[in-house]
Amino acid sequence: MSTFCQGDIISIEGYSKMLFVVVSKNTFIRATGVFHVCLMQDRVPAGPVHIAVIGKQGTKGTVICEQIKLIDPAARACNKKDTLNYGDIMDVSDAVQGLFEYD
Repeated sequence: MSTFCQGDIISIEGYSKMLFVVVSKNTFIRATGVFHVCLMQDRVPAGPVHIAVIGKQGTKGTVICEQIKLIDPAARACNKKDTLNYGDIMDVSDAVQGLFEYD
């Protein structure tokens, strides 16, 4: 099984032509063996919870931060396609965390 990290852009078996961004912290991934992802789409405008990103290898899209899913890579085949730079990881993480902060 491949090792996945926060900020990885991945494909998931059963979701053809769709990409996802791993949003879980690396300590959570190592401790549990599972991770949370958000859908990444093209042709979606950026906004408060839709974060435009570009991977280190040029993969472009918008991370839909309110679409959080838990993935077990032992149950679904996942393939790493690209990785976000640290600034984009911070922007996505801030948007996801902002969904759960108190008023």
